[in-house]
Amino acid sequence: MLDERKASILRAVVEEYIHSAQPVGSGHIASAPGVRVSSATVRNDMAVLEQDGYLHQPHTSAGRVPTDKGYRYFVDSLTGPAPLDSASASRVRAFFNRAHGELEQMLSDTTRLLSDLTDTAAVVVAPAHEAAEVRSTHLVALSPRVALAVAVLSNGVVEKRTLELSADVGEELLATASSHLAAHLVGGHLSAVGTVASSGDPATDAVVGAAVSAFGADDGQGEVDNVFVGGTARMAGAFEAVDTVRQVLTILEQQLVVVTLLRDVIDRGLTVAIGSETGIAPLAECSLVVAPYAVEGEPAGTIGVLGPTRMDYAQALAAVALVSKRLSQRLSEG
Repeated sequence: MLDERKASILRAVVEEYIHSAQPVGSGHIASAPGVRVSSATVRNDMAVLEQDGYLHQPHTSAGRVPTDKGYRYFVDSLTGPAPLDSASASRVRAFFNRAHGELEQMLSDTTRLLSDLTDTAAVVVAPAHEAAEVRSTHLVALSPRVALAVAVLSNGVVEKRTLELSADVGEELLATASSHLAAHLVGGHLSAVGTVASSGDPATDAVVGAAVSAFGADDGQGEVDNVFVGGTARMAGAFEAVDTVRQVLTILEQQLVVVTLLRDVIDRGLTVAIGSETGIAPLAECSLVVAPYAVEGEPAGTIGVLGPTRMDYAQALAAVALVSKRLSQRLSEG
């Protein structure tokens, strides 16, 4: 543990480096709020903080920059997510007040909101379909031999399948088939769709069977959840090395890696993963702030922001916490 003086100096160094992205000298820190000691004392304490692994001096005569250990101490000293500033909070409230329509579009728009609030890249992992119950099903005629099967899930996902039928289907038959389908699917899981008991009418059974087969078919997702990423262009300005930018963007393009990373961070009980804590070498200069979101109290997915280790942690934590809360509320409302 650091004594209060060294802790205040370390906090001041981290805050200044986050703001300026330049090595921080002792003279600047001596005049920082909450420090109130001489430059000589600051210089000595910064040397001790460097020896203890909290700070790093890029080159002789330069100021210091925080290490991953220094950032970790800084983040752990924050007293939870602070309230988001009023302008940003109003923006979040307005966004979710008008957020309607399909889940995929809402989650995609949410990444852009988070990216704008934090000036980082944002990631949202969609709810897993397997655990969601079917809330309602509908069959809609597109033409005499083509219908659209729609299933609304409890996690907000709307599944759609186009059915090509072997015979013309009228509105009355489609309505009968729609009712029979709903009676057998609502309250269950699409992943467990099997055969549906006969209605006693071959024409109705043919339509219902086509819908069941369509919902049960692999939609190409496999075992990978939908991942929505926004603000990747912001990463280009966050790092000086082009190779670092390229490696980070490559990671963000790999859905399975992103899903695994966010789940692993949360499973380890972390809200913030700093540098090497992500466990992925190309992200050694990045930090990840994550939070789960829920639907009707049940864990549904994950949101997070990814930026340089010198990101504004207080703002990122506040933004992720509020967006997670409002997204959970919005999805639970249906």
